[in-house]
Amino acid sequence: MSFFNKVLASVGIGSAKVDTKLERDTVSPGEDLKGVLEILGGNTEQKIDDIYLSLNTTYIKESEGKKYTVSGLIDRFRLAKSFTLAANERRKIPFTFNLPSDTPLSFGKTKIWVATGLDIKNSVDPTDKDYIRVVPNPLMESVLNTVSSMGFRLREAECEQAPHRLRRRLPFIQEFEFVPVSGSFIGRLDELEVVFFPQPGGETEILMQVDRRARGFGGFLAEALEMDESFVRLTVTNGDIPYMQQKLQSVIARYA
Repeated sequence: MSFFNKVLASVGIGSAKVDTKLERDTVSPGEDLKGVLEILGGNTEQKIDDIYLSLNTTYIKESEGKKYTVSGLIDRFRLAKSFTLAANERRKIPFTFNLPSDTPLSFGKTKIWVATGLDIKNSVDPTDKDYIRVVPNPLMESVLNTVSSMGFRLREAECEQAPHRLRRRLPFIQEFEFVPVSGSFIGRLDELEVVFFPQPGGETEILMQVDRRARGFGGFLAEALEMDESFVRLTVTNGDIPYMQQKLQSVIARYA
């Protein structure tokens, strides 16, 4: 490469382009996502220091009494070691990565995307961004469908900064907020919040926040002091799917 071309490469002129082509754009947590990374060299030879995929979302963060939206990294996958890409060279790199079990679901305002990046020293790194739709796995779907069948409507699903006592691998959690619209819990609950914490081995811990409707003076006082909310933890597996209605009904009724 001539000195002039080296200078061009170092300032990002004539740099490489990257395009990620996913085999499918709908996937469940724990499933594999496959695709091909296509790289097209620019006008000059360039050394690619790193190729990576990152899985991202956004979440609500609170600081000094103000809420704002920030990007959150779910996971990052390295695809290739450093190599030299010739001018106008086309290169395809197939990949497979497992979607982490704690990946948020595509509900409400929650968006998830795969960002592809080439790390080129002293240059403007080319990137590509592809949105994916993350749908519930059978166990999560069973829980959400059961809550709906019990007379609750999903009001909001949002990723929020996790308080320290609830923080796991990620700095945020996804909350599913339900309100009763029919059935036996009308007049007994204000809302029901559900959070999934997938565990190794296929189990899922569910945290439910049961917000009871105030009853009488004592209930009003408890609500004013924010003592009316009950946290319930339970663990479910795929073996519980046929009995999910009975399991959740009994647990929620105990705190309603």
